[in-house]
Amino acid sequence: MSRPDKHIAPPEGADDAGEFAVATGKVGGTGNPDDYKKDGRLKSTVYDVEMERLQEQLVLLQYWIQKQGLKVVVIFEGRGSAGKGGVIKRITERTSPRTVRVAALPTPTERQKSQWYFQRYVEHLPAAGEMVLFDRSWYNRSNVEWVMGFCTEDEHAEFLRSCPEFERMLVRSGIIVIKYWFSVSYDEQRRRFEARNAEPLKRWKLSDMDLAEHEFYVKYSMAKDNTFQYTDIKQAPWYVVPSDDKKAARLNCISHLLSQFAYEDVAPEVVTLPEMKQMPYVRPPMGEQTFVDARF
Repeated sequence: MSRPDKHIAPPEGADDAGEFAVATGKVGGTGNPDDYKKDGRLKSTVYDVEMERLQEQLVLLQYWIQKQGLKVVVIFEGRGSAGKGGVIKRITERTSPRTVRVAALPTPTERQKSQWYFQRYVEHLPAAGEMVLFDRSWYNRSNVEWVMGFCTEDEHAEFLRSCPEFERMLVRSGIIVIKYWFSVSYDEQRRRFEARNAEPLKRWKLSDMDLAEHEFYVKYSMAKDNTFQYTDIKQAPWYVVPSDDKKAARLNCISHLLSQFAYEDVAPEVVTLPEMKQMPYVRPPMGEQTFVDARF
């Protein structure tokens, strides 16, 4: 997919995260100007301290979800490079993969394409005591697939009709559904793509799909707006995370996620480690084992 030759800003209303924040008054901030750099972005020192605190709270939330037997689905959607993967990484960094797991589905097989659309996602839904983070989800149908022409107009229309009922069904069954849309401006997306392109070790992150999404930035805005019109339901509303400042976006998203639960500290008490139980056993000679070279 070719890229535009010139850096052309999107027209007004094309999902610019900065415009969104200003228009709604949700600019946020700690209230302390010293916490921000000259460009208005959060300082790393402030971010590191707050992220450590939030990750401790995520561990407490994890124990609460286990004890209460909650079933939680958290959906992360948005444009390429908007920061979905970054916040998922921070959420899972200190939590147990047995309780907090990630569902990032690959391209569907031919068999899966013939199934009911939601079928391959259903098998990844949580059991009691689990929280599943969907790194993109069934909303591929109304966003990426529609923008790139991977689905028909009839399939797209059917998704918009059935998705709200599907999610209401999940909620009625006892599953908590939380949906985040990471909103990044055209200029910031381009800056991130250019940074990836400039570094060989990060170039693998810049896919053909990313280039196509960037080229069709405005159409992706249309897809997002249309998706919200049909699926921003009271049982499972959308929460928009302006993400031009990645660090602030991560903190804002995790803080909001924690606020959705009236959790308590049910972390296990400190345990007493047992002493080694002695028993008659002679191990074979160490020389019979093959060791990795000690280069460090």
